[in-house]
Parts: sequence; structure tokens; C-alpha cells
Amino acid sequence: SVGCRAGGTVVPRRHRPTPSPSPCHRQTGEAVNVLLQRLQALQGERAEAYRLFEEGHRAYLSSAPHYDFPRYRQLVHEITLAFNGISREVLRIAGRLRDELARPDLAQHLARLQEREQEKLQLTAQLQLARQQAQDQPDVDAHQQEVRELKHKLIKTIEAISEILQDLKY
Repeated sequence: SVGCRAGGTVVPRRHRPTPSPSPCHRQTGEAVNVLLQRLQALQGERAEAYRLFEEGHRAYLSSAPHYDFPRYRQLVHEITLAFNGISREVLRIAGRLRDELARPDLAQHLARLQEREQEKLQLTAQLQLARQQAQDQPDVDAHQQEVRELKHKLIKTIEAISEILQDLKY
């Protein structure tokens, strides 16, 4: 069985002592920890982007009935760029975990995280639209019901994201 590179040479696993972690395992473990710490920072950036998105949408709704759509469209554009950049970096982290650090299990968690984050973003956009419709037509019960249903789906998605992040801590 082939081991990792130590000083440029491959050290077979059978020649390494097993009682204490090898320098390679420590380096790999440290690299994994660094990547997971970066993931946590990226999740913090996502949370801040969502906060700005919600804040901007509230401002947009408060501009009714003469909505300031150009400003809101610019916000959506900026938030989209931020989310795309974060997603690309998360995918790079997943690739490194899978390909360089032999941690396909963690890479799979990140793939699931990305799926749920995509779902969260779609639900958030749908909820914002539903809120506007509910505000514009307060007497239409279907709009209020849609807002409630989307909030419930969003909560479930956020819970799934939290579970994945919790799994990554252990």
C-alpha cells in the first residue's frame, strides 16, 4: 500500500510506525482542518450575504407602490456574484478534500451542503416574490398561504444545512 510523500519520497504505509500519527497524517489532518475552517468562514460570508439580501428586499418592499426595481435588480446582481464566488470556492475545497486529501466523505458532505444552499437561495427568492404579491394583494389568501409554506420549507432547508455543518465538525 502506498503512503504519502515525505520529503519528496513515497513512504509505504507498512514501513511507518502505527502508534503515533505520521508527519503525513498530521499534515493531512492539518490541511483538512484548514479547509474546514475556510468553509466556516465562507458560510459566515453566505450568512452576511443573506442578511444584506433580506435587508435590501425589505427596503424594496417599503418603496411600494412605486417600487425601486433598478436598485433591487442591482442588489440581486451583487448578491448573485457573491454567492457564485462562495460556491466556486466551496467546490474547490470539496475537490481538494476528494482528490488531494483522500477525504471523499467530507467532499460528499460539501456536495450536499451546496445542494441545500442552492435550494435555500431559490426558496429565498420565491419567498421574496411571494411577500411582494401578498403585500400588493393583501386580500388574496393564496398569497399569504404561499408565504407561510415557503417560510416552512426555508426553515427545513436551513435545518438540513445546520445538520450538515454539524456533521462536518466531527
